Amino acid sequence: MTVLLLLLAHLIADFWLQSDQMVKNKLKHLKKHLFHHLLTTGIVLAVIWGHQYEFQHIIYYFILPYAFIIITHLLIDLSKIKIVDSIPKGTTDNMKRLGYFLLDQVLHVIMILLTCILFFPMKATKMAADLLDLYGISSLSPFNTALSMIIIYILATSVSGHIVKYIIGSLPSEFANFEGELTLRNQMNNVKEKNQPKTESNFTEEYHYFTYSTPLRSRGKLIGYIERLLVIILTAIGAYQSIAFIIAAKSIARFKQLDDRNWAEYFLLGTLSSIFLGLVLGLVVQGIIM
Repeated sequence: MTVLLLLLAHLIADFWLQSDQMVKNKLKHLKKHLFHHLLTTGIVLAVIWGHQYEFQHIIYYFILPYAFIIITHLLIDLSKIKIVDSIPKGTTDNMKRLGYFLLDQVLHVIMILLTCILFFPMKATKMAADLLDLYGISSLSPFNTALSMIIIYILATSVSGHIVKYIIGSLPSEFANFEGELTLRNQMNNVKEKNQPKTESNFTEEYHYFTYSTPLRSRGKLIGYIERLLVIILTAIGAYQSIAFIIAAKSIARFKQLDDRNWAEYFLLGTLSSIFLGLVLGLVVQGIIM
């Protein structure tokens, strides 16, 4: 329970309470971001301290782990900001940013595990056994199952959304709103001049226009969330064949845009990344509930 609660507190502060503007300029909003972690981590540690230790030994079971999590989180975030800001603009920027994003989250999880080992009576072997227990070797309590499902939900929506955005972010953003190509042809005849031989002269002008829809990024984000949640549910119940209908439905809805090769590649990369993340999380859910 301790690990799951601390992990949930981190995810809520890092993804649910952090706006897109805070993500773009994290150094500017660092105080607000730190306050979110102070709030969520403080509430969770208070619950653990009261439930497991009956509000005794406040320094060891509350203040020290509280300070350890906040200080290490701050150091990790400052290091990440410094490294990301040093990345020169280029075509591979987003893949580097994805790597730093994943490394950042892994380090935060490691710090949470270290907190449990250093300040709570938890051993690495016990935590490994709990991990096996989480994956369904033995039944979870209803409370731990509920915590696990909330964590999976955040991973499937906000966290996976960031990963997909980093993967496809290197492509031009306007492809996401590409509607189609319109070609107009205009045939014109030259005016005959005096004292010129009688010849027919004409030419054709051809104009190409690209039409774009109004950007609806929030709608696309919601579609991605629903897509991954559906894949998780279908994977958890073993209905793997039904996942193909999701891909087919998206392809039909974007049929016109698929004529453009660049947009088609953008669409395929985003869809496959989203489906893959949904499958991985679906297998985890399958292990928990089976």
